[in-house]
Amino acid sequence: MGNFFENKENIDKVILVAVKLNDSENVESSLDELEELVSTAGAEVVGRAIQPRDSVHPGTYVGKGKVDELKDMIYETDATGIVCDDELSPAQYKNLEEELNVKVMDRTLVILDIFAGRAKTSEGKIQVELAQLRYRSSRLIGMRNLSRQGGGIGTRGPGEKKLEVDRRLIRDRISNLKAEVKELELHREVARAKRSNNPVPVVSIVGYTNAGKSTLLNKLTKASVLEEDKLFATLDPTTRNYKLNDGQEVLLTDTVGFIRKLPHHLIDAFRSTLEEAKYADIIIHMVDSSNPALDSHIHTVYETLAMLGIEDKIIITVFNKQDKVENKEVLRDFKADYTVYASVKTREGLDDLNDKLSEALRSMRVHIEKVFDYAEAGKLGLIRKYGQLLKEDYRDEGIYVEAYVPAEMYDKM
Repeated sequence: MGNFFENKENIDKVILVAVKLNDSENVESSLDELEELVSTAGAEVVGRAIQPRDSVHPGTYVGKGKVDELKDMIYETDATGIVCDDELSPAQYKNLEEELNVKVMDRTLVILDIFAGRAKTSEGKIQVELAQLRYRSSRLIGMRNLSRQGGGIGTRGPGEKKLEVDRRLIRDRISNLKAEVKELELHREVARAKRSNNPVPVVSIVGYTNAGKSTLLNKLTKASVLEEDKLFATLDPTTRNYKLNDGQEVLLTDTVGFIRKLPHHLIDAFRSTLEEAKYADIIIHMVDSSNPALDSHIHTVYETLAMLGIEDKIIITVFNKQDKVENKEVLRDFKADYTVYASVKTREGLDDLNDKLSEALRSMRVHIEKVFDYAEAGKLGLIRKYGQLLKEDYRDEGIYVEAYVPAEMYDKM
């Protein structure tokens, strides 16, 4: 990722700020996650401030008293900035910066910053720049003198110079990028069309960020996808072939991690990447069972899938990282068709996942018993590749076959 701070003194020291709107809201765990995001972006958290309120203050996010309290905290901790847990409006940005005289950031800016450092493919980079520009164009008035603020969060990525650029240039750039995204989408459509002619089932791996999706892809297919104990280690989707223990083949694709309060700019920007899941036959939903907030993580994943219009898929939920779980309670996901308990790093539970995948594939297939003419022997190769051959018997009248085949292949048979 490259350290974007040149020397130690330049590291942003920030205070996390949140508004707690109701009793049920777990602000602490949201701030824990924000702290992880901030440290992934390379800054240091030196304090937290939470204010219970009936609603977010339209002018300054938190109330007047809290703003004064923040001034004292900034003085005591030598903080160089604050990060608010929700997306700020341009007015909130402007007012907070004038009141506090430090750098003001929000959750969205931090996530965009991480994405800017993580995008590897040209598509990933375009998507990130598009999201950054959309976010910034609405805030150009609010963000004061960003060009003079030096390094740190929010100044990284394709967009460094673009902060001083006026709206018109940003608009032009956005329309150019949109055209590039359109072109990439057409390429993807062509690739998908090719795939749909090829009856290999597609299995998409989704989950909250840092649940172990890349680790699973690597363990199953010996792919070399970056695995890190960090949020959003994977941005660009990877697709790999995988052969199950019973000989059936599937295509496995990895997706970007989901997260609470995922900024809309990003959902829009990464829609095409996340849509891999839309064209999948089966979804593997990875869950970090050692995370105390796993229920809200599961909720976020299903919420994001619904937002992308991904429903009615076969779901296999993998409760991962069992090796880190202290008290082994029975974890359940009521939306899943199959459940697996695993510790992917140590390969525990992978055979069970293999069996569940075979079972799920069988549920999508048609059982055939048929005698093929010897002239049609080539069809057996197709059944082996795309279906599951249970029995073959060479008889006088031809080859007797029992097998499970994909529905579209059954029609051709």
